Amino acid sequence: MIRILLADDENLIRDALATLLSLEDDLDVVVQAASGTEALAAARKHAPDVAVLDLQMPGLDGIEVARALAVEAPGCRVVMVTSHGRPGYLKRALEAGVGAFLPKTVSSRVLADVVRQVQAGGRYVDPELAAEAIAAGSSPLTAREADVLELAAGGAPVEEIATRASLAPGTVRNYLSSAAAKLGATNRHEAVHLARRHGWI
Repeated sequence: MIRILLADDENLIRDALATLLSLEDDLDVVVQAASGTEALAAARKHAPDVAVLDLQMPGLDGIEVARALAVEAPGCRVVMVTSHGRPGYLKRALEAGVGAFLPKTVSSRVLADVVRQVQAGGRYVDPELAAEAIAAGSSPLTAREADVLELAAGGAPVEEIATRASLAPGTVRNYLSSAAAKLGATNRHEAVHLARRHGWI
């Protein structure tokens, strides 16, 4: 039996996936979680073979959980499912050691097959998402520009961003200006929108 941890903050989707996966003779959903933090705690306690994680969850997102699992539970393979299959997310997920990345629109049969494939040491990336990622290319932003832009996403003033990023306000303005220029945006709000659309923040 392949022991599965299933994490998704949407109860209906999580329950439906658990039911569908449990219909397979060789798959057993041993624990469920509604947040990234819960998923990590559940993985430590239950030592699943495969973690099926939603990309966007409260607390830690799926990519952060995958990074932590790679260190704390290297025997647990990760399948990432998402309704936000943007190219930047795919790249970050693969860098975090995720074994599979697929949209929530796949059939339960495909998901079950992917879980088996990943548990056996294979990898799987949805072909459409892979093609989009190749077409989009890499993020033009440096890691620091992306961090500052992400802090600016909520509309926080420069001073607050500077405090949270441990930077001088002038440095924050420079990063925001540089990020906007690289993205061809007229202001930081447009830059945030463009970076989010591509999954770069």
